Formats: sequence, structure tokens, C-alpha cells
Amino acid sequence: MPQTLIYHKSPPSLLPLYGKALLAKQGKSGGDITIPELSARLLGVSTGGDNLKRYRRVCGFASHNHLPLTWPHVLAFPLHLKLLTEKSFPLPLLGLVHLRNTITQHRPIGAGENLDISVGLGNSLKSSRGVEFDLITEARSAGKLVWEEASTTLFRQPQDDGTSQGKKSPPELEHYSNTLSIRAEESIGRRYARVSGDSNPIHMHALSAKVFGFPQAIAHGMWTKAHALAILEQQEGWRPGATRVSCQFKKPLFLPGTAQLNWQTGDRGWDYQVLNAKGDSPHLSGRIDWI
Repeated sequence: MPQTLIYHKSPPSLLPLYGKALLAKQGKSGGDITIPELSARLLGVSTGGDNLKRYRRVCGFASHNHLPLTWPHVLAFPLHLKLLTEKSFPLPLLGLVHLRNTITQHRPIGAGENLDISVGLGNSLKSSRGVEFDLITEARSAGKLVWEEASTTLFRQPQDDGTSQGKKSPPELEHYSNTLSIRAEESIGRRYARVSGDSNPIHMHALSAKVFGFPQAIAHGMWTKAHALAILEQQEGWRPGATRVSCQFKKPLFLPGTAQLNWQTGDRGWDYQVLNAKGDSPHLSGRIDWI
């Protein structure tokens, strides 16, 4: 039977969940992995408060009477963590890789508006890289769907059935007509963790990142996406309304670091990417569609 966890106004506490995340789970082969039908709901959560103000500052959003498009992701994060640390969830939290993220905002959400947020696991499949699945999030106001998200996550597994193929050459990198330089400070991982709750060690400090094989701490992918959107929404032609914003996370942005936000505008939407300082390799690439 599917399991649904329900919380009223206050999400589950993060500290015990991170304690559970540190407990090793027994690895399984790809054929044995089944993503369970887990879901969680948070009812009547306020979207305003001091943490929203801090989030705007950390990500660079201007102050408006509506929410940053990425803010409901932060409100839902405790539910994400709860599902990924449930005993029936078969994969270790540390080591999961965020591949893609798509957010659809059906209308702007007012700052302080109350939302009911639901999260579930779905769309699991065995890919050439391992096991992929989606964290599917929906936010409703007065019973009506106003915001939704699909975050695709990967659990890497080596191929042992003879089907593994060599790495394909990446497509030629396209450059767009608009470019701005952005700076990711060494402290941005810790600052974003304080407002988002996402305290993965790879983002916090170079020493903790090295434990997981990174030479330096890396920026949160969702901070990079949010910071890009914070800049783009201040550009001429931005439309504050029903919007779909997708992205694929590419190479890590090491901290401290400098990158390029590169984009092109169009009648139906914008293409955007965050490139390295030289402009020859992507950290993130995506699309904004007006719907």
C-alpha cells in the first residue's frame, strides 16, 4: 500500500533526518532496486517570513509582493529529505546526483500566501548510468494547483551486463547573444544551506567536499538555477506570469568561482546557460517558456 505522511503547518525536523542519512544502507544491484510509492504532505504552510527575505538576499532576487519562482522548492525540501531517508527507500542519500529540474508556475504566488505542498516519488527507470527517479512536488492554494516541480535524481551504478558504451562526445556548445559575469563566493554553500536546509557536505566546505572526492566545495545546483533566474527576471522582456523553467545540471561550479550567465530571448521563451569563466564548458543549461 502507498504510504503518505502528513504534516500540518510545520515540516519534519531536519536534524534527525540528516542523522538517518548518515546511516549506511546496504547496496543493491540495479535489477533489485524498486523505488517505493512514498508521498508526504505539508498542509497550511505560510510562504512568507524572515527566511524568505534571507533567501532573496542569498540568491539575488529583488523584493516583490510575489514569491521567487524557486521558493516553493525550499518549502518542500524537508518533505524531500523525509522520503529519501525512509527505511523503505532503498538508496543512500549521500551520493545521489541531481540531474534535472523543471518548475512550472501556473500563476505568481503572493508572499505570505498559504500553500498545501505534496511530494511523491515516481518515474523510476534503469538508465545507462544507473537508477533514475523523480521527486514530484505540487503546491496548491485554496485547493487549486499553482506550482509544480519534477526533480530527476540519479543513483550511479556501473554496467555489468555488457551494454555499457563509451562516453559520447558532448554536442557543440552554442553561445547566446547576452552574457553577464557572476561570482559564487566561497561561503555561498553555507549561506544557501542556512536558508534552504540543504546541508550536503559537498557544498559546505572544501574539507568536507574532499571526503566525497571533490577538490573544493561546489555550489548547490538549485542556488545556481535560482541565482540565474534572479538575474534574468531583471532583464528587459521578462514576463512575470505563468512560466515553466527547466534545466539540466552539468559540471560542478567550484567555490569560490566565477561563471558566465549566457542567454537569448525569444517570443515564446528564453534559452539560458551558466558557463565556466572561459565560456567553453557548461555548469547548467535550460529553457524558460511562457505558458
